[in-house]
Formats: sequence, C-alpha cells, structure tokens
Amino acid sequence: MKILMLAPQPFFQPRGTPFSVLGRLYALSQMGHSIDLVTYHRGEDVQIPNVRILRIVNIPFIKNVKVGPSLAKIPMDLALFVKAFRLLAKNDYDLLHTHEEAGFMGILFKKIFGIPHLYDMHSSLPQQLHNFQFSRSRLLHGIFEMLEKSTLRSADGVITICPDLYNYVDSLKIAKNHQLIENVIDYASLFENSNGNGDHPLFHDKTLRNKVKLLYVGTFEPYQGIDLLIEGMDTVLEKLPSAHFLLVGGKPDQVARYRKAVQEKGVENAVSFTGSVSPVVADRFVTFADVLLSPRISGNNTPLKIYSYLRSGKPIVATRHITHTQVLDDSVAVLTEPTPEAFAEGIIRAATDNKLKNQLVSNAKRLAEDRYSYEVYVKKLGQLLDNINTN
Repeated sequence: MKILMLAPQPFFQPRGTPFSVLGRLYALSQMGHSIDLVTYHRGEDVQIPNVRILRIVNIPFIKNVKVGPSLAKIPMDLALFVKAFRLLAKNDYDLLHTHEEAGFMGILFKKIFGIPHLYDMHSSLPQQLHNFQFSRSRLLHGIFEMLEKSTLRSADGVITICPDLYNYVDSLKIAKNHQLIENVIDYASLFENSNGNGDHPLFHDKTLRNKVKLLYVGTFEPYQGIDLLIEGMDTVLEKLPSAHFLLVGGKPDQVARYRKAVQEKGVENAVSFTGSVSPVVADRFVTFADVLLSPRISGNNTPLKIYSYLRSGKPIVATRHITHTQVLDDSVAVLTEPTPEAFAEGIIRAATDNKLKNQLVSNAKRLAEDRYSYEVYVKKLGQLLDNINTN
C-alpha cells in the first residue's frame, strides 16, 4: 500500500511517541508498504527504506517541543493539517495512518477524500490534559473527549499500545478493528548503522568496574519518578556502599536540577548523569548496568524501556503502578510501593539476592519471547491492515 502517515511530533527524538512512530515505519517498510510521513520541522532524519519524511514549514520561533500538550503545538498542527491536505489532494493513497491528535484530522480527511483511516492511539488525550496539568477547563476537556470518541467511532482501525488503554477503548464499544500492539521493537538496532559503536566515557571509567551499577534510562519528566529515586539513594548506599547510580537522559535544564538535588542529598559521588544520548548508547548502558530501574509514579502507558529490560538479562526494579503492572508481575521484576524507602529496599534485594536475580531474569526472558517479540508485533499489525482492507 501507499500510506500517508501523520505524526504531530518532533521526529525523530529519543522519547516515547517518536520511538513508537519509528517502530511502525520500520515494520510497515519491511512488510513492503511505502510511507510518506508528515511531521514537525524539528527532529532528526532517519533512513528507512520506502519512507519519505516530509516536514512542515519551518516555524523559527519554535525550537523545542516539550513532552505532552502545549500551546506551541497549535501552529505546528495547523501547518501539519495544511501539508497533509495538499498531499491527499495531489496523490492517491491507500491508507491514512494518524498518531495522537492527528486522529482528529483523520475524521475530516476520511470524509473529504474517502480514504480508510487507521488511528494510532498512544494515550487518551483528555487524560493527557489532566496528567500534564495543561488546563482545568471543563469545556476544553469536554471538547477533547468528544473529538477522541468521534475519532474512535470514525476510524476503520484503532491501535492501542498498552493493556490499560486497550481496556479503556474496548469499554466504549465504539471502535472497529481494535488491536493492542505493544511497542516491543528493539529500537537501538535501527540506529546501529548511523550511530557508530555507541561509545561513552563512562564505559571506560575504571572506578566503576567494581561498582554495582544501577541504571535509570529515559526522559526526566516529573512522572518518571526520578525525585523518588533520588530520595532513596542514601538508603541504598547505607546498605550497599558499592552502588553507583547511572541516570541516562534528560534535557540540560533537567539534568542541572537533578544534579543539584543529589548534591543536596550528599550522594553526588555515587551518581553519574549523561544527558540525552543516542538510542544505541542507551542500549549499551542497559548492557553495562547490573540492575535496571523504572521508578515511574503516574501515567497509564507502559514505558518503552520495559520491553527491552525484559530481554536484557538484568533484574528489573519498578514501582507497583498500573504503568508497570499491566506488563510486569512479581515473577519477572522486583515490584515495590512508590515510596523512596520501598524502592530503595527493592534495589537492594535485586542487587544482592542472586537466587532471586537469576529467577527473575529467566522468567523475564521467557515472557519477552512468548508475548513481546517482533514476530508477534508484525503479525498483529498485518492482521489489522488485512481487516481494514477487507471491510
């Protein structure tokens, strides 16, 4: 098929939805489809066979696009709408594939151009307004709820990315051809040819050789629970003096904030910050580490890193929160209450109990192979496309 994909994101940047978009592009390309991707003016070009990246007009006063809803998205989404309209008027596409709020555009484009519409739902957008405290306006929340339900009702197919979101959409009883497709792709492997060997100075730091390396990798947004992690670091170090925390990711201002926090906590010598790194380097840190951490405290979507963590051969420590428990249980990870004390105790258990560690790692690898493989991902996506084409 010839597919027009709309991604209202800075593509590519190493964060949740752009990673998910990347995975869809890669899989669709491997399945033999050609894709025109319309996306924001910000982001890194990625080379994928049969994929053209078509960016909106440059908006010079917008240099960065923060995670979640923002006023800056309004002019970019308008520009994306215009570019998509022109492409649909000029070309014959077999499918419109939209992500996030571009699904709202899909309602109109389907009516005007008679094109089948696949909606890729990464989160509930009304819920995002609440989670990111964007607005308390009941009117705005009501409008987004109406648009979301209209999109689900209109779309010829719907993808949700985690069980909690799947259950929410399923409960509405309005979506056709609804499929749960978790973001299980090994994203780092897609960058291996363009990012060198993924080296970093910390990999050669001799002082870390005998340390128990505890890794957090991801964005530094408040919902990720990094404050919770830092608050419990001294507890970990009291019982495990050889511990060293690797905090991989974050924008410069976020790194500066948390660097100050660990200094105030008096644990700065046991913490290393890297700032934002490439997906290849992030993946190498997973291999470099001894224990993998996910202290997230809010949200509903499963962090993408959880799927790579399951494959890693390293023990996982995560908060007992829906964002984790819809994929993880006590047989594959050390799950703790979302408090600094409980999370610190979970880290100590994972780092020191070798019998527990081996059991968790073995179970996690088995779960990844059975339920979260690339083959399962492609099979689900193919079935969904077939269902859309036959209706």
